[in-house]
Amino acid sequence: MCKTTALPVNQNGGELKGVRGQMLTYTADPFIATDESKCYQYLDDGLIVIQDGIMIDVGDYKDIAPKYPQLKNVDQYQDAVILPGFIDCHVHYVQSPMIGSFGDTLLSWLNQYTFPTESKFKDKAFADNVAKVFFRQLLEQGTTTANVFATTFAESVDAFFEESERYNTRMISGKVLQDRNLPDSLKDESAEESITLTEQLLKKWHHRGRQLYAIVPRFAPTSTDKQLALAGELYQRYIDQGVYMHTHLDEAYGELAWVNQLFPDAKNYTDVYKKYGLVDNHSIMAHCCLVREDEWQTLHDCDCGVAHCPSSNLFLGDGEFKYWEAKNPRRPVRTGMGTDVGGGTNFSIPRQLNEAYKVAMLQMKNLDALKSFYLATRGGAEALHLEKTIGSLAPGYEADIAVLDLKPSEFVEWRMQFATSIFDKLFILQTLALDTMNKATYVAGNKVFDRVRDKKFMYAADFTSPEKA
Repeated sequence: MCKTTALPVNQNGGELKGVRGQMLTYTADPFIATDESKCYQYLDDGLIVIQDGIMIDVGDYKDIAPKYPQLKNVDQYQDAVILPGFIDCHVHYVQSPMIGSFGDTLLSWLNQYTFPTESKFKDKAFADNVAKVFFRQLLEQGTTTANVFATTFAESVDAFFEESERYNTRMISGKVLQDRNLPDSLKDESAEESITLTEQLLKKWHHRGRQLYAIVPRFAPTSTDKQLALAGELYQRYIDQGVYMHTHLDEAYGELAWVNQLFPDAKNYTDVYKKYGLVDNHSIMAHCCLVREDEWQTLHDCDCGVAHCPSSNLFLGDGEFKYWEAKNPRRPVRTGMGTDVGGGTNFSIPRQLNEAYKVAMLQMKNLDALKSFYLATRGGAEALHLEKTIGSLAPGYEADIAVLDLKPSEFVEWRMQFATSIFDKLFILQTLALDTMNKATYVAGNKVFDRVRDKKFMYAADFTSPEKA
């Protein structure tokens, strides 16, 4: 691992914690680098030293351990690889109750399953229950940050962020803006009212602890011109405070035809959003399967992030994301992975990498594990403009960590004897895609999920009690 500068130990801070084992992290984008081998750092026996939720030192165990004689609390992992926590750049927590619903096309699937399900989230108790289940699914799979759609109702936003606070996860979410072309049970009463409520929720949650807020037009067809214009004004007013804009773009052919019909003067789908000030350096666009070259150029110029959601796109028969277009070295676009539940069929980012490989192969391309796990970690952080905060194992980064089991089953243990490099092993994991591949998940240094612990899930407050994990 390249030499890193340790942060000074805060003598008045919390106790030191350690995580030891094989480690992999990324330092640069392998899609655009001239030498892929210089984009990552791998340690056969590494040590992360954590204090107050921050990694203060990372490196070879033999070099790091002697510097911290007071370090007694060390979790050591055998037959596992320690990675930055996975980052889900696009997911609908409110669609968890309908995951696996039969679909034919995106638009009919929305009408038949999505809208009726999301209408239930006006009930805060219902929203609370779904948020609890959703977070457990993410953390069990090693995901520590997600960019998340709520729905129309403030109750759906509050339920999400309240559960996130309990775990102390770094999450992004916001009220969905939608005032036309959907059932009255989900429709905003007016464009003005929807923006007023959005700003109230933004002021309540943005930068409250680790929470971040996004302005979320569902997609152009479900917002009037007035709502899009007001959303753009609100976004521009708060963008310097790190507020996001999160929406869908160029997902399916039927969607594109609808956009062309509703916005005949726009040059393309991206131009619809750009006209209203919604395309900027904290804009996250989901799917981007059918993006034209002039749109890629706009996304690059505006420093946007995009989310590749292969499971959902395959399930609904949408377009196929072209990573080689997104990562064109002449104008690369920040790119991460998204599960897009409930169009996506699982909550696991490594399993999404399995689907992303297949999507690429269908188009006579390939996507190896080196690039795939970059997308799952640092690439996702870059897409969300959080690459200086999460997505890497390095001093100064928040201690969000996933621990992947290299022997999650008897067969995988047998198969691994024929693999040599760490990337060979990771490709086996993402391809066989067992639901039990994640051993443990750390959020701000706390092991909030442990597959073998009696209490598998623990809130942040649990670690301040006498009985700690």
